[in-house]
Amino acid sequence: MSKAGKRLSTAREGIDRKKLYSISEAVAFIKDAPKAKFDETVEVAMNLGVDPRHADQMVRGVVTMPNGTGKDMKVAVFARDAKADEAKAAGADVVGAEDLMEQIQGGDIPFDRIIATPDMMALVGRLGKVLGPRGLMPNPRVGTVTPDVTQAVKDAKGGSVEFRVEKAGVIHAGVGKASFDAKAIEENIKALVDAVAKAKPSGAKGSYVKRVAISSTMGPGIKVDVASVMPEA
Repeated sequence: MSKAGKRLSTAREGIDRKKLYSISEAVAFIKDAPKAKFDETVEVAMNLGVDPRHADQMVRGVVTMPNGTGKDMKVAVFARDAKADEAKAAGADVVGAEDLMEQIQGGDIPFDRIIATPDMMALVGRLGKVLGPRGLMPNPRVGTVTPDVTQAVKDAKGGSVEFRVEKAGVIHAGVGKASFDAKAIEENIKALVDAVAKAKPSGAKGSYVKRVAISSTMGPGIKVDVASVMPEA
């Protein structure tokens, strides 16, 4: 067995696959697990009672992590003239127009977030088939199509996380690093769950947040008692 395999096997020991753990217990497992050679991301998986094939059951939004994400976000901005200058001043990694479009069309897309001013969307729209599948297409609903590029860049750099429900009704999102202290991880997880709860679509019927599980990048999934992460908990 490889070292990674042994580590995962060790991490699974003591986890009851049938039990629902409180968020504090689940985070403790992650903190106590054997460490990888890199700072693992803490990931959340939420099963929702929605069918995103229906427009009125789509769940999408953005949330700012109260304790940041621990990730160095690479941000590209589509803007011209004064707005391009604003984006550069705010800390965007790449700012451009046709030149940025050509870079992306060529497959060079080392970005975690792409922002665009509204007047650039005719240009950005040509990249839908490239950016859409990667979840990078700018969208006004999550604040990535906006005239306020300064705030959008600062939000991206400062720890905002986009979420979007997948075909099976599941949301996956990274909420921080395993090196964070337990309280910071818990606060970030609760912030995500709260944002998803508030984004409940009009077409959702019955139970909305059905299951929540957390894991580290290389660790096993740990089922969490939904009540322990909901805002009213």
